[in-house]
Amino acid sequence: MEDGLISKKELLDLTGISYGQLYRWKRKSLIPEEWFIRKSAFTGQETFFPRENILARIDKIKNMKEDLSLDDIAGKFSPIPSEISINLSELSTRNIASQKAIGFFSTHHEDHTHFSFPDLLLLHVIDKLLQSGDLNLDEIDAAARTLENSYKDFEKWNCDLIVMRKLGVSVCIVAPSDLPVLTESGAKIILRLNMAACIEELKLRI
Repeated sequence: MEDGLISKKELLDLTGISYGQLYRWKRKSLIPEEWFIRKSAFTGQETFFPRENILARIDKIKNMKEDLSLDDIAGKFSPIPSEISINLSELSTRNIASQKAIGFFSTHHEDHTHFSFPDLLLLHVIDKLLQSGDLNLDEIDAAARTLENSYKDFEKWNCDLIVMRKLGVSVCIVAPSDLPVLTESGAKIILRLNMAACIEELKLRI
């Protein structure tokens, strides 16, 4: 379907879950309320979902529910945790970040021995940026600083970290995920990283 949506019927057929499961997961806050989008269709009002987000979420739920209760899974998808501290030696063993990312982080945050959730998220994203191969080190540094300065906004709305480049000059912004980013002629989006997805990935490792 156009605009990146999937209908409820197609979703149930594609994933093999039932109507009851879908709405039970909604009640348990495993699937956000705002993902249930009511739109007019030729049959009347129908429910649609953001295709990529809902398919990825249902795949995660199905994989996790063998080992965790629905309440435990909901905890994995809950808002950003505030009370957490991980020491330096645990970063690699928990596969939170590579040594290269830790080294990059340490050049700007000396004598860091314990890491809060914002620190861990910054590390996790730096690791992704390094692995992407799309950005140079100066752009990664700028993206990391932009992310760090915008952290407080993640709890207010679903954000994307975006890096754009024109004629070799780059700019980094944080924008709501559900809004298109319009650029001037000749500018190109080099990277767009969804922070909600990064937070979920990170929470599964800690």
